This record gives sequence, structure tokens and C-alpha cells, in this order.
Amino acid sequence: MLLEKLYRFVPRYGPEWGSGGIFGLRYHRGVLYFNLAFEAEAHFITDGEDKIYNYGLVGPEPTSGGDTYNAVEAVDNYIFFGGWVHAPAVYDKEKRKILFYNKYSHVHRYDIDEGKIELLWKETIAHESDWAGEVSEIIYDPVNNRLLLARGDGHRNLGIYSLPVGGGKAERISENPSLKGTVYEDTACFNLGQWYFEGFQYVDLVENRLELIPVENPESVDGGPLIFPLTGSLTTLSGRVFAFVRGGIVVGTPLYREESPVFYRLFDFPETAYAPARSNCLKTHGGVLVAYSAFSDSIGTHLKPIIAPTVLLYITPPQARVVAIFGNRVTALEKYGGKILVATNTMPNFTRSTPNDVGYRDIVVLEDSILQKSPPPLYISLKGEIVDRDYWGGIPLTGYKEPIITIIANKENTLEVYEYDLALPATPEAEREQIKVEKGRNKIDLSAYRGIVSFRFEKADYNAKIRISLEP
Repeated sequence: MLLEKLYRFVPRYGPEWGSGGIFGLRYHRGVLYFNLAFEAEAHFITDGEDKIYNYGLVGPEPTSGGDTYNAVEAVDNYIFFGGWVHAPAVYDKEKRKILFYNKYSHVHRYDIDEGKIELLWKETIAHESDWAGEVSEIIYDPVNNRLLLARGDGHRNLGIYSLPVGGGKAERISENPSLKGTVYEDTACFNLGQWYFEGFQYVDLVENRLELIPVENPESVDGGPLIFPLTGSLTTLSGRVFAFVRGGIVVGTPLYREESPVFYRLFDFPETAYAPARSNCLKTHGGVLVAYSAFSDSIGTHLKPIIAPTVLLYITPPQARVVAIFGNRVTALEKYGGKILVATNTMPNFTRSTPNDVGYRDIVVLEDSILQKSPPPLYISLKGEIVDRDYWGGIPLTGYKEPIITIIANKENTLEVYEYDLALPATPEAEREQIKVEKGRNKIDLSAYRGIVSFRFEKADYNAKIRISLEP
């Protein structure tokens, strides 16, 4: 069987920043494709073989990189895959850093019937430390039979580009950087912003018209601000666009003005890299699966606090529910029959060079019946210095019978608890309750709350210890 050919990938030569992962998981017409980064291996697995492509059409070996954003699209007999690759990879041992002279952005096409790989487009700026915008999203435009490419990670040639399905010149449609996008009715809707979510931009597929919709301070259901909204994936659900970001979800209707964009806080822990970044979401059973990873990216700092495991959330408004727990991060999700494929990695994408990929990566196979079962136990541990007086949390309690928060405080304080759900459109404001916190150990039963809960301390208590224990 196809799934019997899946195996674990251990650290090997692949110069770049820390660890890449398994990206672009896509099952289409009997072929399971994925990209192994940073080794720059594109795998095409069938019942008969595992064909591996090392990006020789881009340049000579040794190659490294490949894709770290899940840039893949499947159309008819083709699998289109993109990203970036060093060909050849150049690692300066004396300076202990990767050089970017040969870093190319790329789009390839795999012909399933012929088993043939074609290079449709590549681009480099041939610079020592800068690079051309990576391809981080590929969207097929069925109206104009073309590929739309999002490019937000890089120094030059960022924005949204159009590429013929047969290859050729990539034409820029928008100069505004973008990492991810989705098809929304008769448009292709992308995020606005290079790293952080700053709004929407969409391409009208009929009129080929670009429109920008900045979103500076979206209305928040718990009243708190959206801070450092590192962009994850975008998807459509229930007539809206869901933008998964560090801190939660921004839900908007870019084509309509009846509803203003709303921010729902979910697994928001200030000063951490806990985020849905560098992963895709998966539409299944009429809802959306999304991973919020414990440590996906260094984001300017080599090490970040680890306060909770990676969670796989199933979004079915008005509820969000935890369905699985993983280690450091999830990089890709895909459906295969009655199975859910989850690509995992033990290490993040670092901000310093290494000559080899440093993570252990594998593909976990889950039964999709997990979507209907009770959630797994979840334990969260953090200190008061992480949350300060900020809004934090956004913990879905659906399915948990014994949710408890324990606070070991160094002073008397007040904990504000906000309860809300993912109702569409959003309710005007969350239910708010104040709970007295005594100096010492406080055990607070949260079983009276049924939706999502976020928190805020009245006074900062930097040395306070906070534990959240959720039992089904």
C-alpha cells in the first residue's frame, strides 16, 4: 500500500536555517506528493514506487531547500509545486553560514500520466545574503487557466504573480507582499503584508482587477488587541475568509461590507512563537483542520518559551475543538481516503545557518473518526512574565469536563475571564467575569464555561506560575 512507503526522515545534509520539514502534502489521482526540506527532495509516492526529484532542472547538486510554506496545487493530470531551492547549495564553513547566490524561486509541474517533471519557471537575484521572494502559495485560476503565486518571504520581487500553466514569464499583479491565499467566490483572496497579517488583497478573476482591504485593528470579541499576527494559512468557510494568525483567527468578508473583520483569540501566548505559521489548513467533513504549533519559527530569536504542545484544532463554527496533540510543530495536513496525514517536525526554522537539517520529520496517519471523538488531555504551563497584563489564552473548552486553571501567585490579584465562541457574525462582546486571586496557590474550576476562554490579569505578577489542565 501507498502508506507503507512512508518513513521517518532523520537529520541529513541540507544547508539552511535550522530545520525545514515535510511540506506540500497532496494526494491526487493515486500519487502522494510532498517536499522534504531542507534536503530539497520532491517525493512522488504511488503503490509501485517512491520517485524522488532533487531539483536538477534548477541547477546542479548539492541542492538544499525546496519549500517551507506548502506551495502546491493539483489540477486535472498535474501537480504543480513551488517554493525555493539552492542549486547548488553553498555553505561557507569558515563563516558558518549559508550563501544565497544560487537561491532560486521556482514552480514545477508533475505530469501524473507520464511521470514527467517540468520546470515552469525559476528566478534568482544572485545575492550573497538577499533573495527573490519565495513562492509560498500556488492557486489555480480556473477562469483564466493560469497559476497565481504569492510571494512574501524575501527581499525583492514580492507580491502576487501570474504564471501560465505551461510555464513562461511570471507577470506581477500586485506589488504588495503576500504569503498565503485561497479562492473566495469569484476571486483569489490573499493576505496583505510580508510577515504579519495587515488585511486582505484580492484578484477579481473575471475582471482581473486588484483590490486592497487593509485591516489595522480588527474588532476583537474579548476586547483585547491583536498583537504580532504572524500569518498562517487562509481558507474559506461558511461564506467568510478565515485568516489563521499568531494569536487566533481573523474572519472577514472582503467582497462584502455587511460584516467588519473580527478577531477571535485562540491559543494566544505573548512572547512565544506559538502560531499556525508554516503550515496549511485542511478542509474536511465540512469544517477546517488547522494546527497551532508550539515553535514553528524563531522569529528573530533563536529560542522561545515552550508553554504548550502543538494542537490540531477542528473549526466548525460556532465551536473550535482540540482533536489531537503533537510535539514541536505540524508542517502539513492532507486527506487520504478515511485517513488524515499529519507531517511533523521536532525542530523549528531557526534564524542562524546550519550545514544540515536538524529536525526529525515524519508523517503520522490518523483515522478521520478522530474528528468525532473526545479531545485529548491538554496541559499548559507558563509564567506571569509571559502574559504580563496582556490578553492571553483563547482556550477551547468544548469536550473537556474538568478544565482547571491553577495560579501560584506572589500577590493578591484579579483574573478577568472572557468567554465567547465562533458564532458568525460575532456576538457584540464576550461574557466577562472577575475572579479574586489570593497570594499563594489558587485552584479555579472552569467547568462552568463551555465555549472559548481568554484571560487577563489586573496586575502584573512576573513570577506567578500558571497551569491549565484540561481533562475530557
